Amino acid sequence: MRLAVLQTPAQLASVEERLSWLDEALQGLDVDLALCPELFATGYNIGVQVLQRAEPADGPTSQALRALAQKHGLALHCSFAERDGEHVYNAAQCWASNGKRLVHQRKLAIPPGGERNHYTAGAGCALFELCGFKVATLICYDIEFPEAARFVASQGAGLCLVPTALSADWGWVARTMVPSRAYENGMFLAYANHAGTDNGLRFLGESFIAAPDGVELARAGLAPETLIACLDLPRVKAARARLPYLAEASTLRLFLD
Repeated sequence: MRLAVLQTPAQLASVEERLSWLDEALQGLDVDLALCPELFATGYNIGVQVLQRAEPADGPTSQALRALAQKHGLALHCSFAERDGEHVYNAAQCWASNGKRLVHQRKLAIPPGGERNHYTAGAGCALFELCGFKVATLICYDIEFPEAARFVASQGAGLCLVPTALSADWGWVARTMVPSRAYENGMFLAYANHAGTDNGLRFLGESFIAAPDGVELARAGLAPETLIACLDLPRVKAARARLPYLAEASTLRLFLD
């Protein structure tokens, strides 16, 4: 699989501007899958505006993303604010190049702070298949729980996509904690963040793609950037054979008889 991680400019003002930027960024991109950051389609640090921008899973913004996937001939994974009845979710969907929806995933853990003013926690982890990989989605804070990463790996995920909106205050998370999730579960992991400042919130940038054997395939800096890496499925099997954490976790005697 050829994977692109889009580290996007945070200051894009409107949904229309964001979609226009994405259309240009995808032009000529020779990849199977492109990953956008958390809430890229609607904006992350927009306060109560999220209530106006939130749409159903099949709303106009999602249909525009679907059209972009078809136009550029790739699978497009993008996060947005989803309205479902009285609830708003921090969600992500992946649209295939033929227009089929591959996955619809809601953020499982809403972190302390402003997100709790607007978003309801989702439930369940849905995987999809692409280029022979089983692919999972964990949104930002979700990946910081080792239980979540271990669960999707136990379900067969060889690649975990993580759209994030990590601020500049949390460098250790992107540089140390999250890459370890790839290694300890023997899976590829793609981490897509924003770059720059949005309404006073400064993002870390530093998006990356990590391999299951502890190798960092690509890492962005502070500015908008597109990372591309080729993911080799046998590398997952080899990593898990060398360090069988998944297979042997159940053998641990954690409690005394």
